[in-house]
Amino acid sequence: MLNRRNILESLAALAAAGLGPAALARGVEGPLPQAGSALPVPALTLLDGRAWTPAQAQGKALVVYWWASWCPFCAVQSPHIEALWRAQKASGLEVLALSIDKQPGAAAQYLKAKGYSFPAAMYTPEIAKVLPKPRGLPVVVVLKMNGRDGKVVFAQAGEMFPEDVEGLKKYL
Repeated sequence: MLNRRNILESLAALAAAGLGPAALARGVEGPLPQAGSALPVPALTLLDGRAWTPAQAQGKALVVYWWASWCPFCAVQSPHIEALWRAQKASGLEVLALSIDKQPGAAAQYLKAKGYSFPAAMYTPEIAKVLPKPRGLPVVVVLKMNGRDGKVVFAQAGEMFPEDVEGLKKYL
C-alpha cells in the first residue's frame, strides 16, 4: 500500500542513488568529494541579481548547499542552514546554496516565502562544468577557501540532523 511514508522513502532512495528528477534532467552526478581535495568555486549571479565571487569567501569556511524547492528533505534541512548562516556569518561562515530547480522563479519564490537570506543561485550547466553536484539531495560540502579553490573539509549527501548542521561551525 502506498502512503506518504512509503513515497518519501522511495524518493529518498532515488535521491541517494542520484536518480531523482534533477539527475535525470542534468545527467549523471558524481560522488561526494573526498576530504582534502580541492574544488574550484566559480563566480556566479545570485537569484536576487547580485554577483557572488570566490573572493567573498577568501579565508573563510564556505558551505556549498545543493537543494531544491520540491525536495522534502531540503524543506527540513534548509531552516537549519538558514539558522547556521545567521548565527555564524559574522564569525566567517559563508553559504552558497545552489538550487537544482528547473525554473529560477520557483527557487526565488520559495526562498522569499520561507524568509531565507542565505546567498542562493541556480545550479546551471555552466556551474556544473566547474563545480559538479554530488549524488543525492540535499548535499552539503564545506570548503576552507584559499583563492578560487576550496579545500574540502566535510561532505554529506542526504538530510542532516539539526545538531549536525549546527556542528558545521567547527570548521570556522
